[in-house]
Amino acid sequence: MSQKCGYIAIVGRPNVGKSTLLNHLVGQKLNITSRKPQTTRHAILGIHTQDNCQMIFVDTPGLHRNQPRAINRYMNRVARSAVSDADLVLFVVDRLKWNEEDELVLSQVQKVDCPVYILVNKMDRLSDPGLALPHIQELSAKLPAAEIFPVSALRGTGLKELQQSMVESLPAGEHLFDQDQVTDKSERFIASEIVREKILRQLGHEVPYASTVEIESFKKEGNCIHIHALILVEREGQKRILIGDRGERLKSIGSEAREDLEKLLATKVMLRLWVKIKDNWSDDERALQSLGYRES
Repeated sequence: MSQKCGYIAIVGRPNVGKSTLLNHLVGQKLNITSRKPQTTRHAILGIHTQDNCQMIFVDTPGLHRNQPRAINRYMNRVARSAVSDADLVLFVVDRLKWNEEDELVLSQVQKVDCPVYILVNKMDRLSDPGLALPHIQELSAKLPAAEIFPVSALRGTGLKELQQSMVESLPAGEHLFDQDQVTDKSERFIASEIVREKILRQLGHEVPYASTVEIESFKKEGNCIHIHALILVEREGQKRILIGDRGERLKSIGSEAREDLEKLLATKVMLRLWVKIKDNWSDDERALQSLGYRES
């Protein structure tokens, strides 16, 4: 039986459920999730090998119009690059919602030569699935050649049919990764993202977007992994909020992150967190590159 292999770009505006979709398709939590838009900052590869077919999913940052800082421009470049290099594009939209940022994604998807699937996500939140029919007809008119799949990434609804169709659409080719490999990212990277997820979920609007996480040390000693993580923010006020009264907020973030890391790494974890101010890091191209925000 000949092998199949291809890159599948998961694209859409912020907060439509792309990372949740990736985690379900791969069967493992690879990317962090939250209700805040622009949670994903990097292109994350999720690899699913089934029989003769290897699907290489590329979860991308949400394409967005407002680009006030260098990090926003970086995220848009990453998303556009993934679309242009894909063998199949999954264009994720949110139920009946459609706005200017969806139009921005559409303008990129219309340029590709590969197959496109439109995924109408969060169908579990509709009281009557039939309410989506007029919207699905409008989507079909926008991209006549696209296949449309109503799904719920959170519940896993409709994903079996989606996967069967993806296998049929991928080109013939040798597998690029080992059969048991699920991502191209290191454990250090995933550890930094898990800490950032807890910041996103525990704090308000300002601090999460002004923070990033750098792993300074990741060492295994006996049956325990010792991780030292540095959280960077841009102002003194953000540092105070992140640490909290008597350090309670930082302790809570560390405790939740450690629990997730122990599940992921299947071993005991000692996690230590520090907070440091790095002025304007999110709008400094050199600082972004030094912190791992590189297009590759």
